[in-house]
This record gives sequence, C-alpha cells and structure tokens, in this order.
Amino acid sequence: MALARTRKAAIEVGERPVEPAAMPAEALVARLRAAEALAVRKLAPALAELLEDVSAEQRRSFTALMKAHPAAHAVLAGVATHSPFLSDLIRRDPARLAGLLAADPAEHLAQAREETLSLVAASGDEDAVMAALRRLRAETALTVALADIGEVFDLAAVTRELTAGADAAVRAAVAFLLREAAGAGKLDPATLGEDGAGAGYTVLAMGKHGAGELNYSSDIDLIVLYDREAAPLGEDVEAAPFFVRLTQRLVRLLQERTADGYVARVDLRLRPDPASTPVALSLEGALDYYEREGATWERAAYIKARPIAGDIALGHAFLRQLSPFVWRRSLDYAAVADVHAMKQDIHAFRGHEAIAVEGHNVKLGRGGIREIEFFVQTQQLIAGGRDPRLRTPRTLEALAMLAETGWIDETVRAELDEAYHFLRRVEHRLQMVADAQTHTLPESAEALADFAAFMGYADRDAFAAALTRRLVTVQNDYSRLFEDVPPRAAVDGRLEFPAESDDRETLATLLKLGFANPRAASATVRGWLAGEHRALRPADVRQHLAAIVPPLIDALARGGAPDAALNAADLFFRELPSAHRLLPALALHPDLVRLLATILGTAPRLGEMLAHRPSLIDALLDPAFFGALPDEEALAARLDALLEAAENEEDLLDQARRFRQEQHVLIGVRILSGTLPAARAGEAFARLAGIIIRALLAVVERRFREAYGTIPGAEVAVIAMGKLGGREMTAGSDLDLIVLYDFDPEHPESDGPRSLEGGHYFARFTQRLISALTTPTNAGQLYEVDLRLRPSGRSGPVATSLPRFEVYQAEEAWTWEHMALTRARVVAASPAFAARVETAIGAVLRRRRDTRRIADDIRDMRAAIAEEKGEDERWDLKYARGGLIDIEFVAQYLVLVHAARHPAIMDTSTLRVIEAARAAGLIDAEDGQLLAEACRLLHDLTQVLRLALAGPFRPAEASPALRRLLARAGGMPDFSTLEARLFEIEDEVRAIFGRVLDPSSACGDPES
Repeated sequence: MALARTRKAAIEVGERPVEPAAMPAEALVARLRAAEALAVRKLAPALAELLEDVSAEQRRSFTALMKAHPAAHAVLAGVATHSPFLSDLIRRDPARLAGLLAADPAEHLAQAREETLSLVAASGDEDAVMAALRRLRAETALTVALADIGEVFDLAAVTRELTAGADAAVRAAVAFLLREAAGAGKLDPATLGEDGAGAGYTVLAMGKHGAGELNYSSDIDLIVLYDREAAPLGEDVEAAPFFVRLTQRLVRLLQERTADGYVARVDLRLRPDPASTPVALSLEGALDYYEREGATWERAAYIKARPIAGDIALGHAFLRQLSPFVWRRSLDYAAVADVHAMKQDIHAFRGHEAIAVEGHNVKLGRGGIREIEFFVQTQQLIAGGRDPRLRTPRTLEALAMLAETGWIDETVRAELDEAYHFLRRVEHRLQMVADAQTHTLPESAEALADFAAFMGYADRDAFAAALTRRLVTVQNDYSRLFEDVPPRAAVDGRLEFPAESDDRETLATLLKLGFANPRAASATVRGWLAGEHRALRPADVRQHLAAIVPPLIDALARGGAPDAALNAADLFFRELPSAHRLLPALALHPDLVRLLATILGTAPRLGEMLAHRPSLIDALLDPAFFGALPDEEALAARLDALLEAAENEEDLLDQARRFRQEQHVLIGVRILSGTLPAARAGEAFARLAGIIIRALLAVVERRFREAYGTIPGAEVAVIAMGKLGGREMTAGSDLDLIVLYDFDPEHPESDGPRSLEGGHYFARFTQRLISALTTPTNAGQLYEVDLRLRPSGRSGPVATSLPRFEVYQAEEAWTWEHMALTRARVVAASPAFAARVETAIGAVLRRRRDTRRIADDIRDMRAAIAEEKGEDERWDLKYARGGLIDIEFVAQYLVLVHAARHPAIMDTSTLRVIEAARAAGLIDAEDGQLLAEACRLLHDLTQVLRLALAGPFRPAEASPALRRLLARAGGMPDFSTLEARLFEIEDEVRAIFGRVLDPSSACGDPES
C-alpha cells in the first residue's frame, strides 16, 4: 500500500547517511519553517531523548537529515520540549515520523485515510478495526501538528485534514457496524448499500466537525437519527433498541482507550432534550420536537449540520425538512430580540478592555472564538432565510459573505478574520501539549511563558500583548452587535408608571413580560418613583431611576421569574443607604443594569450585600475590574491599612468583616458575569481568607503578648485544611484549621504580667484567634471556623505541639486523618517554622502504605458518608454518587499510595493531584482526563450555586435565569444539555472510583 511504501522508504533512508538532496521538494521535512532555525551539530537534547531506542546508524542518519533541514530540527525540538503528547507519538513509533517527513503531508494523510477505509472494509474483527482507526488518528495528529507548527498548513488546511480524518473514522466505524448487523440477520444485506446507504440510519456531524472546522483535540458532536420505515430491519427486530445499541457500540469503537489510544471523544448531547431522550432518535420524533419547541440556539447549531456516515441521503432529506425551522423567510422583532437576548446571556456584563491573560479561556472567554462564531451565526439567522448565500457552515466563509452582501463592514470582517486565525492557532497549540480538549491558558506566569515559547514568542509579555490585542478587537466588534436594536421592553409595549394610578397598557405589558400579578408589580415600581424608599427620595435620583426602570424591568423579566426578581429589587432599594452614586452609574451603563438584574434574579444574597455597600459599583466601573484579580500583596496592604486606622478593637473587627464582605461581592460578581472560572474563584476566596487570617493573627499575637508575654522559642503555625487548604473555597465555605506550636521545653512559662505555661498559653492564644475570626459584630460574621480535623478531634486540645502532632500522625491517626492531611497547607507561620511543619506533613504523606488497606478504608468511608448524607440526589454536587467526594477521595488515595515513590504528586489541589497522577502514568490517561473535566465542571457549578442559594438546588423550582447561568458556567447551550452531561459525568466518575480503588488491583506495594 502507498502509505506502507512511504514508510518503508523512509526507514530504508534511515539506515544510511542522508544527503540533503535525498528528500523531494514536496516532502514535509523540506517545507517546515521555524521562527529561528537551530544549527545542528547534534540533535537537541529533548529530541535526542525521543530517539534513544533507535539504532546508532539510524540516529546518525536522522541527525544528517536535521542538519540538512535546520528549520525542521527547530520544529521537532520545540515539539519535544513542549508537547508530551506529540513526543509520545514520536517515541512510540519513530518510523511513523520518518515516513511523514519524507512525504507530502496532504497526500500522506489522504493515503492513510484510503488505507484505513480499505482495511476496515475487509475486516470482520472488531479489535483490528479499533486498532486501524486509532493508527489513523495518531498519523493525523502528528502530521497535522508538524505541518501546522512548521507553517506548511494554514488554518483552512489544518481544520480540513482534522475533519477529514474524523469523517473517515466515523464512516468506517458505522459501515463496519452495519455490515456486522447485516451478517447477523439484523438488517437485510440485499437492501444495504455501500458504507450504509439505504440503512435508514444516519449520523450528522454538528458544530466545528459539521462545518469542516474541527480543532486539534476536539470532541466530535454527533446527532444520530433513524427512520423506522426506511430501515431494512430483519424479522422481529425493533428499530429503537437496535439503533440505540448500535450507536452505543459506535461510541465505544471511537472513544474507548486501548493500547493504541483513542479516535475521538463523542458528544451526543446536541440532540433534542438529551437528559431524557435515547442516544439515537427517530426522524419523526426529532422533527416533531423542533417544530414544537426548538430553541434559537438549536437553529444556530443546525447551520453547521452535515451528514457524514450511514445513510447519507437520509441525512440530507432530514436537513431539507428542517430547513424552514433554521432558515426563516422573515424575522419579526420578537425573534430579533431573542437573538439579542442570546448575545446578552453570553456575558452578563461586557466590562472593560482589561483582560487577565493567565487562565483566560480563548474559546468561551471575553473576546474569544465563541464571540466570533456567535457574531456570524446570529447574522446568518437573521438574513440567511432571505439570502441563501449566507447559509455556509464555515465561519470565515460566512464572515466574508456577510461583508460582500453589506451586512457588516469590511474593516470588521478583516479584524475578525485575523483574530479568528490567531485564536484558533492558540487553541490548537494548547491542545497539542497533552491532547486535551482545553481552551484555557496556563494560570501561572511561568507556565504561560513556556507556552509562549511553544507559540514562537520571545517571552510571556510578547505573547500576552499579541493575544490581548485580538481579544479586545473581538470584544469591541462583538459589543456593537445589534447596538441599534431597541431593548425588548421598548418593542413589547408601554412601561409607564404614573404616580396617581396604574397605567392600563403598562399592566398589559407587564402581563406579557410574565408578571403573575401586574398590579402588584406596578404598585412596587410606582412606589420607587414616588420615593417610598429613603435612598430614592431625592429628585435627581428619581430622575435617573425613571430612565432605568424600563430596561431594569425588562432584564428582571428576562430571568424567567419576574415577580421574585422584582421583589429582590425592591429589597435592594429598601436596604440601599444612598443612591446618589449608584443610579447615575446605572443610567450611563445599560450593561450594568443587566448585571444588577442578573445578581438580583439569581443571587439575591449577593444583591443584599451590594445594597449595603453601593460604593462597590465604582469598582465595577473601574477599567481594571474584569482584568487580573488584585494580587496578594495589594490586598494585604489594603487590609493592613484599614486595621491600622481602626479606632478600637471593635472597629478593627468591623473593618475586617467589611473588607471580607467587599471582596466577596467583587469575586461573586466576577463569577456571575462569567469572567472568573471556578478554579481561580476558589483560589481568590482562599487567598482572601489567608490574608485575613494572617492579619488578625498578627493583631491577636501583638495584644496577647501585651497581656501574657512570650515563651522562649515560641512558634505558631495556622494550617489550612479542607477547601481552604485545597484553594477550592466558595462564598459560603467555613475555615477548616489546625493550630500547631512549639517552644523551648526548658523554659515553658511566659514572661508577661499574667504568666501562662506551655500548652495553656497556646490554647488561650488559639481561642483568641478563633474569637477574632468568628465573633459576630455590627458588621456581621467573618467566618465559621472548624477545628475538628486537629489531632483527636473535639476531644483534643484546640492547639497541638508539633512534636505531639508528629507522634499522633505516625502512631495514632486513622486513614481518614491522613486523607485530610493531603490538603494541609501552612497559611501563617514564620518561614523557619513553616518549613518544619511542611517537612512533618510531607513525611507522613510519603510513608509507604498497604494499598489494599487504604483502598478498603476509603471505600468504607465513602459508604458511611452515603449512608449518612445520601447519594441519590444528582444535583447534590458534593455527596452525589460520582460527585466531588468521589473525585476528592480518588485524589487522596493516589497521594497516600504513590507519594513515597512519586512525591511530585503531592498537592493540596484535587485537580492538580489528578493532573500530576495522569502525567506520571499512575492513572489511566482517559480516566485522568475525565476526572479533571468532572472536577472543573462540578466546581464551576458549585461556585454559582453557593452564590445563588442558601439551600439545596432543585431544578424544577429554579428560575430560568439561574438555570441559564448554570448552563453558561458549565459551557453548555442550555440547562437540559448541562444536566445530561452532569449525569453522564457522575456515572463515569463513579465507575472510575470503582476501578481505581478496585480491591483486585489494590494489593501490596503500589509500585510492585
């Protein structure tokens, strides 16, 4: 076969010295380009390491090839340095690298697809088919990556080749399954055509796959349909269960990880109502759904739909039938407003040009790929029904046609086109690092600098400047989308609130907006305008209020529970001490009105805190607010200044509480506005708590010494445990703490006016610290503090000496206490004592353990928690079967059984432990990726729910606004799709929990 011949020739070339002229001009190695070619005397160390298992003669041959092509050497050295995934592909099969370097990359990939299709068509063995599909995927991944990095492929070629590879794999897998079914008598082989023609079963590619724009490590979004009338089913074969089982097998063929890797992660959640429908749907049922209740986002999704496997003609026929749903000949104002509302839901508040680069999501974040795609798709929905030229599924083609037909300015097209190319390149490079479906930039400056080098930039700042320039451009163009469309309330009817009586037309408008009691709503708003609430009495305030009432009512109504949201707004204005600064700001910034409505409609507790501190609105208008979070040094300096200026101890405690409330509001607004992902929100809450603990510790220590003096050699450390230790705090988290101390045992008494001895001294000191953190004052409570994780729990002293702590952990602690210790982190101590404490904790965690016993203990503990708390509530994200507890227990198990040989796995963050375990090969790669995805999703949702609710979340009782907010936090188009994914992930997490803690594999030394 052609591909085999190419590889054979390349290997033969590798057995003798290669002359520069040995490679044809069209060969990939001759076409690779690099920003800075590496002169070759010997191979770059990282690249040489990948080839350490080849023969000396082959190594010399490859070195000669690199010497002849220094740009290729630079590209491959960069891959070896920055991409573990691509490095592994090279290391596992050096002949594959040699073969593709010797070939034209496009021809090479076309040959690979042809050979795979032929092999699968001739095979009746499922294992052989799976292996062939995975080899094709590896060939595609390495070839496309090198051609992309080396600037041989442009973006169109990259996405075209990735899409073609996915198409071929799905088509081959479906054909194999249908052929197998026909052989088993489930389908009539006489009626079944080549590759599944006439099968009555079709697979639609959606999203980027459907558009031919697939990204490097993308899931493939599929919708699977069947026509029971057209399917040539065998006798007594029922269509629904047969095609559902066939689809489940299709997913396994593509998604299951084997020794050869996997083909693609399959996502079937774009089908109608995925939480309650089977994975394969009848055409009739799908058409009925879209006719009855298809949403605007589903119309947008079908712009990119394309049949790729099975009965292709059936897929085209379905899309023709669906065309009137997607492409409407005319669009009324209500539909325009619906699209406008979709745009506003993407980001509740656009913010300013300041964008934090570290941790930014280049797909979903501000100025990202999603905004460009949305910009294009919304224009297509509006105009595509009347102009078929706008119906192309490809983003850049549609953008060009929108400019050609006058819907957008050519300058805007050029800006978005250039930004799209840049952001897709960043997206692909992120995914090449570890073959992960990620769009998030590294969160540390050091890791971002490393990624910047992989992108070809000199340093972090050069890359950040280039990225920010594009993000700001996209954000500005996106913000102007529909800027001339009037607010929905203005087109739906009149909203006027005269002082003397209700306006009849306004009552009708309120009814249309969804208010159950329009008269009560009107009375509430008329009360505002009459100055019933103290803050609204000044005439100038009421003038500004009158200007914002229509958009505020509209935004509150759009949340889906208008009466409750209006009541929250009424409480907000009632609690407001003054509106002199707030109302003018709202009148000048309509997007701030929408943000306030989002807060009041979804997180009324946050709204109440904002009402008590209206000056925080100024922070929202600060151009830097939606950029990087304030660093620890700046926050600590601000708190120190506030405490230093306190008039007395009561004022000092009030200042600490106000500072915490202020920062919680600002972090909460960032979460609700979608500009702060959960991982960074958890870190922000934890960083704030650490700053407050250290500040109050210093105050308490100073005043305690005034009364009791000091003990020679006295040292104190505050240890963060639980969510604080793992930097996974939410708005409602308690502080789990342990206090450790040490002193000179030869001189145990303090030297103050009231002397205390040893343990009594530190117990009294700890009680003072806890009191400072927990005592309610006029400004409220600071934190709840839980000391139950200390040695001996409630029965032990509130503070423990370090020597006693070490003995306890070595001789008396239970497994659950060592599990808790995996999250222990020193938040306050002198550097020397902190080092001693960290050494003590590390020694405990690095002990060699009986793996079976640890697994048994953890399973027993999980069962006990399930018995006490229950595990059947799927939206109880902490305790649900497959929820956060399962993920945390897996991470803690991995630390306890592997830290002795792999100390790098030790981290207080659950997510980082999982990622380190995956990188070290201590957990299956697919399981590790799924656990990381689940961890992020559950933390994202938890952050929103803790802001929004004081009690449990019940989907049936939740406002549409909160459901939409959760969908956005989970990166899903609607709540139904989010719920389907959540339940799917919980099931997968529980299965992984069982595999990792499997008693049959958890025995003896983990390394044996």
